Amino acid sequence: MAERPLDEKTVTTLVAEATAAPSMHNAQPWRFRHLSGERVLQLRADPDRAMPRSDPDNRALHIGCGAALLNLRVAAAHAELAPETTLLPEPDDPLLLAAVRLPDPVEGGRDEELARLHPAIRQRHTSRHPFAEKDIPEDLRTTLQEAAAREGATLAFPGPWRAENLLDLVRDAESRDTMDPDADQDLVRWTRLGAEADTAVDGVPEYAFGPRRRDGKAPVRDFSGRRPVADRGTTAFEHTPHLALLSTRGEGPVDWLRAGQALERVLLEATLADLATSLTSHALEDRELRLLARDPASGIGQVQMVLRLGYGPRGPATPRRPVREVLEIT
Repeated sequence: MAERPLDEKTVTTLVAEATAAPSMHNAQPWRFRHLSGERVLQLRADPDRAMPRSDPDNRALHIGCGAALLNLRVAAAHAELAPETTLLPEPDDPLLLAAVRLPDPVEGGRDEELARLHPAIRQRHTSRHPFAEKDIPEDLRTTLQEAAAREGATLAFPGPWRAENLLDLVRDAESRDTMDPDADQDLVRWTRLGAEADTAVDGVPEYAFGPRRRDGKAPVRDFSGRRPVADRGTTAFEHTPHLALLSTRGEGPVDWLRAGQALERVLLEATLADLATSLTSHALEDRELRLLARDPASGIGQVQMVLRLGYGPRGPATPRRPVREVLEIT
């Protein structure tokens, strides 16, 4: 018996929840196409939202799209569907990143582990605020590591020496940006100041910048750059930030898409456990620094993201483009 097409409301809801994912500078570098007769949702890269200065290889673009893909899978499982995902299904079409078929599940076939994460999709926000000087329980760390492993990635919690080394890399990246007058091109393009922040549908609005860091070692990017932003204030951040490194064994578009799915799965698990989260790719945007972020003992694996985790405010929601701008139904 042929499957009936999915109704437009269901497809729109799936895409709306997919696009709640994080992406570099909230550029939202994705588009979706629903092939109604096949019950397939395609995820496509949007090259107009690439960042040639900060992300010349489109690594971060793929990671952001991978995060959206994980949200789509979670939303589909919640909607009693059984998503079947193929990465890079058309080698001659590199902008087609994934195809997700959405059949009804066989009896008892819903992915309950994915569906369980659904409430966190709308609760997860990037926090650029201070976190408490409070340890993360070992069993929760294990849960987050298992979440990354489910998507083919590795999550490691560096010890004090390596964490300090990562913070040094972030500071090195900040110093390099200070010396390069063109370094903030992408940041300026994707930040929203003043009245623009209230109407923006993408980018990082000034109300999500968080306070300026007066003291502490938390790796929080200052999105204001060299521009004045009113009413931010300054405050002390944690001196012992809890960092985690998300890595993949390989390096390439498929690995980046897997990293994005693993990243979002970790973030959703963390959100359900009442952890606040933020991401930093600052030290990973420079090829030389990114190599130094690898585990010096093993020398294997490709670091794809540095996460900051802790207990504190989750931060505000950031804007999203209307679904009608990112979804085509055929």
